[in-house]
Amino acid sequence: MTQRQTLFGVRLDALTMDETVQRCLTAVRNGEQLEIGMVNAAKLVNMRRDPRLSHAVAGCDLVLADGQAVVWAGRVLRARLPERVAGIDLFMRLLAAAESADMSVYFLGAKQEVMDLMLVQVAKRFPDLRVAGSRNGYFDDSEQEAVADAVSDSGAQMLFLGMTSPKKEIFTAGYGKRTDAHVVHGVGGSFDILAGVTKRAPEFWQRMGLEWLYRTLQEPRRLAKRYFTTNALFLLMTVRELIHRTPSTGTANRRY
Repeated sequence: MTQRQTLFGVRLDALTMDETVQRCLTAVRNGEQLEIGMVNAAKLVNMRRDPRLSHAVAGCDLVLADGQAVVWAGRVLRARLPERVAGIDLFMRLLAAAESADMSVYFLGAKQEVMDLMLVQVAKRFPDLRVAGSRNGYFDDSEQEAVADAVSDSGAQMLFLGMTSPKKEIFTAGYGKRTDAHVVHGVGGSFDILAGVTKRAPEFWQRMGLEWLYRTLQEPRRLAKRYFTTNALFLLMTVRELIHRTPSTGTANRRY
């Protein structure tokens, strides 16, 4: 039974990376369906603003701490999580595991040119991986059902969604089961990184919880305001929660 923690009203699964990979492989082998939700500081902030996003994440079978800030907040608020399970790291681990176990995968998301570049890199790094199919992420909401059916028709056992939030979460909530994939994992901008279009932060930046800053330095106009705003709000959320959870001192001796 998976141990769970509650942070800011969100249920999180307290799993390590190794445990998560094994859980995914077990789902495929047993014919289960496992939808994975990933949360970082920005998403936890946005979940308070967007009921659809909050509902979609809450409906996932596994909800994991994608951001180091979430792990740190868990420690401060006594909702301990063993480690960060970064979406891109889980993505790469599952590709390697799928190759070894002869499990088929489907890639859905990103621009077509990014998808083409990524498929070249996937073929180089995982030459024996069975790619059941792929499609870019540029489709209207009215096409979601047809896209899900195409994934189902491909017979893919794992589906990776290279889309932004909340599109990937809403697609998973509405059509994840329809795809018939045993594992559905939203990987965000991981397609761009694997394709070589954007660079991932060095390991030191990741350990320090500064991957967001590295990304901001690459795309300051697009990301600066968003990250600095959400990080400030996340810090405020954490402080408020800490104050709320800390018992008042000295009240027993007060006279009114």
